Amino acid sequence: MREFLILMKSEWLVSAIIIFLLIVKIGRGIKNEWLLPIIQTLLLISLAAGFLYNEEGRLFDGMFRTSSLISFQKSILLLGVYLISLLFSDWLKGSAYLAEFFILLLSALLGMFLMISSGNLLIFYLSLELSTIPVAALANFDLELKRSSEGAMKMILSSAFSSGTLLFGISLLYGATGTIRFDEMPYHLNGSTLEVFAFVFLFTAFAFKLSIVPFHLWTADVYEGAPMPATSFLSVISKGSIAFIFINVLYHTFQPLQNTWYDLMMVLAIATMTIGNLFALRQQNIKRFLAFSSIAQVGFIMVGMTSNDLSGIDAVVYFILIYVFSNLAAFGVASLISTQTGMEKISDYKGFYEKNRLLCWIMALALFSLAGVPPTAGFFGKLFLLSAGASRGNFIFITIAALNMIISLYYYLNIVRSMFMEKNENPVEKIKINPSANFALIICTAGILLVGLMSWIYRYITELS
Repeated sequence: MREFLILMKSEWLVSAIIIFLLIVKIGRGIKNEWLLPIIQTLLLISLAAGFLYNEEGRLFDGMFRTSSLISFQKSILLLGVYLISLLFSDWLKGSAYLAEFFILLLSALLGMFLMISSGNLLIFYLSLELSTIPVAALANFDLELKRSSEGAMKMILSSAFSSGTLLFGISLLYGATGTIRFDEMPYHLNGSTLEVFAFVFLFTAFAFKLSIVPFHLWTADVYEGAPMPATSFLSVISKGSIAFIFINVLYHTFQPLQNTWYDLMMVLAIATMTIGNLFALRQQNIKRFLAFSSIAQVGFIMVGMTSNDLSGIDAVVYFILIYVFSNLAAFGVASLISTQTGMEKISDYKGFYEKNRLLCWIMALALFSLAGVPPTAGFFGKLFLLSAGASRGNFIFITIAALNMIISLYYYLNIVRSMFMEKNENPVEKIKINPSANFALIICTAGILLVGLMSWIYRYITELS
């Protein structure tokens, strides 16, 4: 019983919060001003518990497995959810469905936890669906907005298609290997045409969830239509969880097919970085801009995944930790502006520095980190991704990735230039920052500045792997 509770502590704690919120809804309810701090406190307790009593083990005949690295990955996702609860506290307190929002969000997080710990294809598929269906509802949380409904519909249709391809790939893989267990499958793979065909279908499902080109077409519309907290969750937490399970499946389950998936990953990484960057150049809406920015970032994550050794796992986990701080800082500032002024166009950020100097510097640091400008943490994150990708000696591939970093630098710095240097006859008025959002922005800023400079964090990740 002790092993059962310890190994699944993250799942139990998140489930307990969900049950608490259901009881609140069944009862007389609690005002948002009181309920939100309670949720934030429970999330913080769950986050702290994620670093205690981490053991390696398996449950349910190997269907559920965990380790210190997996526990750390879950802690990164939980940290992101905690920051979201702080950053968007104004929007959350003003929502008439606060409890429902967190029930959906935490249900999706629970699915992500189970997905990362899945030991076979059955629990992987079920947990993937659990992590996807609530997010589609979150995307449609602004019921009065037509674009929100349109975005949610596109996400549901895309998710349904990706689930169908995943199930077809699973059935082919089971027929070819005779097993659905991740740890047994490598011993049955021999690179046959049927196995490669099955892997392509599985890869397609992952590509939809990660917004890998050409399976990215739903991303910008969903990001634009969803409320800012849901967009942040999609951009950071959802993509991070898929990246964690994806790299594990590639490096362990499909190790015998590494030559096949390396070529596929290399081609799609180049396409994802390039197309994400080119489309980000022409965006005028801040949500759509961050959507294509996240697509480009996925391309860089794929560069690290091509390593096929422990350095790739270390680089991806380290980068996603940095990505949580950087992207949520950018979304947090954009949300404060959108909530208080209704402005979502990039052109509205002209002259932002005149009356909002603190927020302007936070946004600039976040964009510098996403661009990979030293000495921000994003520079070190992308350096390790490129170093991991270069371990195979394909320097043309790494050169293309480096050139894409230069392209991304242009559109990130373009926003910084607009905020600091351009004049605006009607600049954004002084933005009020509530204490919760202010605390979250401090955490994000500290993460952007310190995670890259504190080398022990990367060493800690390498020790876990």
